[in-house]
Amino acid sequence: MASGAPAQDVTKAATYGEVRLSAGFTPDPYRVSVTAGGSIDAYQDTPLPAECVGKVAEAPDFKVTYEAGRLPLVFRTLSSEDTTLIINGPDGKWRCDDDSYGDGDAEVRFEKPRSGTYDVWIGTFGENMADATLLITETP
Repeated sequence: MASGAPAQDVTKAATYGEVRLSAGFTPDPYRVSVTAGGSIDAYQDTPLPAECVGKVAEAPDFKVTYEAGRLPLVFRTLSSEDTTLIINGPDGKWRCDDDSYGDGDAEVRFEKPRSGTYDVWIGTFGENMADATLLITETP
């Protein structure tokens, strides 16, 4: 895994805000409306791991500060367009996905999540920006 990605700046304020969640949060899933995409090609223009794809912004789209419990923490996208996820977890490692949630939607699962901040980017596989929903859940 890459040690850092200068194009993705975790110190910037998240474009669509942030939330503090604790294990057992309600409502589950927690939903955030975003515009996915950006001008940076995650695969070609960043030192992110090779599985990181999509057009993304420099600043995170959303930040989640999470107090972990025993349940997994899952991030998913819903959109009529093909979306991707790039997440920098509290351990500083990057996790990425394109289509694991099916039908062009992405999913990143933390089976044993750590407490701390998760910086989330929602990308698009194509060139265009797209309306999307970020789902944060503890259920499969």
